[in-house]
Amino acid sequence: MNKNIITNGIAALVVAAAWYWQQPVLLSVGLFALSGALTNWLAVHMLFEKVPLLYGSGVIPARFAEFKAGIYQLVMSQFFSADNIERFLTARQQSPLDDKPAPTFDFEPVIAKTDLSPAFDSLLKVVEQSSFGGMLNMFGGSAALLPLKEPFIERLKAALTDVSRSEEFNQLVLAQLDQPEQLAQIRDQVDTIVQQRLAELTPELVKEIIQQMIRQHLGWLVVWGGVFGGIIGLAAAFIQ
Repeated sequence: MNKNIITNGIAALVVAAAWYWQQPVLLSVGLFALSGALTNWLAVHMLFEKVPLLYGSGVIPARFAEFKAGIYQLVMSQFFSADNIERFLTARQQSPLDDKPAPTFDFEPVIAKTDLSPAFDSLLKVVEQSSFGGMLNMFGGSAALLPLKEPFIERLKAALTDVSRSEEFNQLVLAQLDQPEQLAQIRDQVDTIVQQRLAELTPELVKEIIQQMIRQHLGWLVVWGGVFGGIIGLAAAFIQ
């Protein structure tokens, strides 16, 4: 926005100064510079906003459906294609002699967020139904074991994390994934997630996303429109 204001402001000041001091050459430079900057600013503005009576304005919000379809095709065909998934699995199974470490599956975030309270509850039931149940009732029943719940869950999560990081576990996961039906299922799940996320996009959100990415760079169109317009105006003044 600053580029737009500064460029058009300078061009307008040149026009005003040239008109006040009656300088035809400077007036031509200012008018051409102002026209170039204004038309480029309007072109950038028309990408994102609907302008009355100007056909084709607001093209990005109006074409948000095509924009979402383009994102979907990009994600599914370029990132989560069957070839790319298979390539990842092949790289995971590369020789240990390779310089690059093989990619691994990190299940720690999933384990950390998993509620393992049912595991402790199941443990209590096993104890209660075992031969130690009667003895446990003498010491307050299952309530006496409740203080052990949090330490048990923490130790269980740590143990599951260690298991998930082992080479044997990763090989078992790869063996399960390295099946055509599993690959198809993974891609179908990714497809569903991508479509759900894209369904949340609105024309306004699409406009904001693109504005954040390119408005800063499109601002230079206004600057260069003013510069080249001024040069053309200078040439036109000398030709006259």
